[in-house]
Amino acid sequence: MAQFRLQGSKVLAVDMTGDAVKAKNGSMVAYDGRMTFKKMTGGGEGLRGMVTRRLTGEQMTVMEVKGQGTCYFADRASEISLVSLHGDKLFVEASNLLCTDAGLRTGTSFTGLRGGASGNGLFTTTVEGMGQAAIMSDGEAVILRVTPQYPLFVDPGAYIAHQGNLQQKFQSGVNFRTFMGEGSGEAFQIRFEGDGLVYVQPSERNTIGGDV
Repeated sequence: MAQFRLQGSKVLAVDMTGDAVKAKNGSMVAYDGRMTFKKMTGGGEGLRGMVTRRLTGEQMTVMEVKGQGTCYFADRASEISLVSLHGDKLFVEASNLLCTDAGLRTGTSFTGLRGGASGNGLFTTTVEGMGQAAIMSDGEAVILRVTPQYPLFVDPGAYIAHQGNLQQKFQSGVNFRTFMGEGSGEAFQIRFEGDGLVYVQPSERNTIGGDV
């Protein structure tokens, strides 16, 4: 299995000995050894995945990298975090997924109105199996724990990913900036309940939530 490690916080190094990984198309910045690069359709899910993603609006262009040596990945100086999966499932916005072990299965999952608020479509990307994934954030990602006693409310524009036994609901609400006279139109939130982890970024992507 390929070995993932960070070079600083903005470059992912993947050591391969004949292994393969799936990475965001165009994210390779350097490599040593012998590598082959192959563009994959439908986010690596074949024709069915390609059709599903076109219908749902979840955009994901992936390449398979295979070989002997070390390949380095980065994307627009984004901060990178590593996520280890042990048979569980990671839900992540396609734009925040950098690289996964080739053995991990990717798919799509319906998110309901949350996708309409984040501007990323009604579906999000799923990654599951045994292995590692690298996710990106605008600024250093913060990992927040959700427990049955303490649900978590997240701004759709700051949401990156989540894993664990979590249920999410999309609901209206107001944040403190509204009361300070600096409202940004963020009248919608994601409520997470259950037991798991939620990854958020300190910079918000543009959303249409305030206009819904």
